[in-house]
Amino acid sequence: MKLSPLIQKFLAHYLPHIKGVSPLTVKTYRDAFKLFVPFAANYHHIKPESLTVGHLSSDLILAFLDGLEKDRKNLPKTRNQRLAVLKSFAKMLRLLSPESTKTVHTILSIPQKRTQKPLIGFLYHQEILHVLQTVDLKKTDGPRDYTLLHLLFDSGARASEIATLKLEYFDAEKNSLAILGKGNRFRLIALKPKTSQLLKLYIKKYRPDPKDSSKDYLFINQRKEQLTRGGIYRICSKHLSKALPPKRLKTIHPVHSFRHSRAVDMLLSGQSLTDIKNHLGHDNIQSTTIYLHLDLTARREVQKQLVQYMESLLTSDPKIEELLHWEGEQNILAWLDTL
Repeated sequence: MKLSPLIQKFLAHYLPHIKGVSPLTVKTYRDAFKLFVPFAANYHHIKPESLTVGHLSSDLILAFLDGLEKDRKNLPKTRNQRLAVLKSFAKMLRLLSPESTKTVHTILSIPQKRTQKPLIGFLYHQEILHVLQTVDLKKTDGPRDYTLLHLLFDSGARASEIATLKLEYFDAEKNSLAILGKGNRFRLIALKPKTSQLLKLYIKKYRPDPKDSSKDYLFINQRKEQLTRGGIYRICSKHLSKALPPKRLKTIHPVHSFRHSRAVDMLLSGQSLTDIKNHLGHDNIQSTTIYLHLDLTARREVQKQLVQYMESLLTSDPKIEELLHWEGEQNILAWLDTL
């Protein structure tokens, strides 16, 4: 059986329509096959169009995986991701091509390579307060960045999830937010009072008029388009670099550190692993248990300060009061110019 039509069916039909994965996941799987198909053809000294299911041996796949590390200098984590793509393809073969059982069993039997588990780079509560204080609200993007940073910590959402937030996902009356996560699954979370107020203020007063193609999205960039995942990364990097020393920056991810920080905050508050799992949108509880290995002693007093800050209203936020006072001055000067 030819491999080419099966790969096309896998990417165009099986993944989006049977498994229901996101377009981004399809692109990731496509990239894996863009590497694997030429390698397999060269391995067997044939044209890519001549590859068949019978060519998918353990020797071929192991050689491909080793080549990723040796020739492309990929990390074991990337190697395992490519193997996961091939295993997903094998599961489709098991469903649609029962006669390929032997090949399917061979692929699924290949073990993943052990990798070093990275440190969980979360921000301490005092550091989060420092990061928030670095935002200059008098700048054009200040209110948006300030709201975005609050939301990243409060929601624990991924950058891709924040980038795809739409106005309709935010319920201003119930102070809740719907987040579209992995696997096109929604989860509903409650927001802290300050985060909810900031979102209301941003939407009402500071959100620029977007282009028609981006009118439904919550966060808008300077080009009046949907704020991208890369844009969120740059915003976080900018403010983290202002608040933290270079040595500390090397231990955290600019965006994911807010997600880890939210999990740590919930754990310190005594919330269950199930609550943390549901809030962060983890696929399984094993992803959440990593936070149980952290040393969180002697952090509760600082956490108390952060909780009080997040639960407070905007009128008690010096930065917001400063902005409102500054805007008042701007308005009166504009009015005087009209006399």
